[in-house]
Amino acid sequence: MTYVVGENCIKCKYMDCVEVCPVDCFYEGENMLVIHPDECIDCGVCEPECPAEAIKPDTEPGLEKWLSLNAEFAKSWPNITVKRESPPDAKDFDGKPDKFDAYFSSNPGEGD
Repeated sequence: MTYVVGENCIKCKYMDCVEVCPVDCFYEGENMLVIHPDECIDCGVCEPECPAEAIKPDTEPGLEKWLSLNAEFAKSWPNITVKRESPPDAKDFDGKPDKFDAYFSSNPGEGD
């Protein structure tokens, strides 16, 4: 099992999770974070830290697309280990449906 960042992270990009991760397995895109599945040690400390509830165990149904996306972009996006401010409009996007098609960006973020 590993943890997966899902759709609700898009345009929210809260970074509370990166501060608690003991193995620094988060990677930053322009408007979301992903978890590297080969680096995640399945400790679960990140899941309750996410205000958007975007982090889930990969054992939950329907996350196959997100597991693949996390694995793919963790290879090319920069590592992030330090919490920064979330986007100013993050609360406006928290819980908004169908964000992937409308807002997902494959561009990398800043990283550390």
